[in-house]
Amino acid sequence: MRIDIITIFPNFFNSFFEYSILKRAQEFNKASINIHNLRDYSANNQKSVDDYQFGGGAGMVMTIQPIDNLITRLKSERQYEEIIYLSPDGDQLTQQICNTLSTYENIILLCGHYKGIDQRARDLHITRDISIGDFVLTGGEAAAAILTDAIVRLIPGVINNETSALTDSFQDNLLAPPIYTRPSEYKGMKVPKILLSGNQKLISEWKEQESLKKTKEKRPDLLE
Repeated sequence: MRIDIITIFPNFFNSFFEYSILKRAQEFNKASINIHNLRDYSANNQKSVDDYQFGGGAGMVMTIQPIDNLITRLKSERQYEEIIYLSPDGDQLTQQICNTLSTYENIILLCGHYKGIDQRARDLHITRDISIGDFVLTGGEAAAAILTDAIVRLIPGVINNETSALTDSFQDNLLAPPIYTRPSEYKGMKVPKILLSGNQKLISEWKEQESLKKTKEKRPDLLE
């Protein structure tokens, strides 16, 4: 899978993609993460990518020219299933969206800044707007990093135990059940006996019941 990230702060991603699962995914050629500095595509001498709003209003707007030039170049080199703009007014990110995106070959993530991007850039190129929550960030870089992590970990062969991702919270609209490890007793708190029984059928039933119970208590909206 290839992910192209467009940003005005390319160094933001340096450490994020150099550790753990994301690093392994790139080393095993399961994912190719490419960072593009939008300022490199600005046509003016100052390499600026923002300007004042038409009609007035506080805050600058990212201009269309460098965005169009960069995305047009990328699209000339390969086909993209999605060109995503990380925006507060986008579809709220869910595990189901991540599942779908993880099956694609090529996607672009555009990180906004200031008050956002010129609407014409959205009309020309953006196929989907995604938000990571009902709040506003300084820029789209953190959202792009989160989305990349959520997608890449689902690619077959990235996680050593591929079934692990299938039992994560939200995969079936349920929260994951409680989990335990050694020791079986600590400060008087014991691991539920069923988990020590070795009876996988009963253990699976227990986990399903606990997932349902936890979801009802913490996220009943998921059951609607």
